[in-house]
Amino acid sequence: MNDTIQKESHLRSILKGLTWRIIASTTILIITYLTTGEMETAVTVAGIEFFVKLLLYYLHERAWQFVPRGSIRKKFKK
Repeated sequence: MNDTIQKESHLRSILKGLTWRIIASTTILIITYLTTGEMETAVTVAGIEFFVKLLLYYLHERAWQFVPRGSIRKKFKK
């Protein structure tokens, strides 16, 4: 078994965030459009949401890099 702990690169975290944001922002665009019937509002909401949540996702991913892999499982395994 390989005991080296691999951490995700900043680039991988960014790419994961971007691909997820495309999916999630497309969803919120559709929901907003169906709710309001206004494409301009839907694009505005989705545009703001895309960048805010991309930043939050990236920070969330990077924060998890400080938690050693397996440490949570060990804590609850007792």
